[in-house]
Amino acid sequence: MAAQPLDFYFDFASPYGYFAAMAIDELAARHGRTVAWHPILLGAVFKSTGVAATVQRPLQGDYLRHDVVRCARYYDLPLTWPEVMPINAVTPSRAYYWAAARDVDLARSLAKALYRAHWQEGRDISGIDAVADVAAGIGMDGDAVRSGVQDPAVKDALRAATDAAMARGVFGSPFIFVEGEGFWGADRLVQVERWLAQGGW
Repeated sequence: MAAQPLDFYFDFASPYGYFAAMAIDELAARHGRTVAWHPILLGAVFKSTGVAATVQRPLQGDYLRHDVVRCARYYDLPLTWPEVMPINAVTPSRAYYWAAARDVDLARSLAKALYRAHWQEGRDISGIDAVADVAAGIGMDGDAVRSGVQDPAVKDALRAATDAAMARGVFGSPFIFVEGEGFWGADRLVQVERWLAQGGW
């Protein structure tokens, strides 16, 4: 029986989700695993828990701004502060689910391209024009993406993914499950790798 994929929950607005997204597939592959990508809306999670986005919280927001720059150096990844932060990730997330219904590998490529546009180039990817432009940049039909994000089935897929994430206890991005074991944060990737290597502890 094939090993169960890792479940990778993330929000495009999350810089830590960006760090994890750039490494998770390669990490899983080193252990013969694949990854199921699940963009979600942390805004809905925060609303249900009654908290604000971390960047908007006193003290924690200042720490995040410092820590993200430090983490980018640690992971050796480019970082440009986005024009808008935090973004509303509804449209890029819908674009992912529209693409995933057609080609999961292409959807993953789109997710990575959107993350690069937002966190490496500093672009606001909340609008359909930006999302379609990023999609076209990796060879997708931008006009098809424009119409696809309005598909009721795509909207339902994003809502369902966010609801399922909350039902599993997801409260931040990234959140990774190895079978039933949950790990929150890009800094937990080292623990994810060890868990995969030795079967837990």
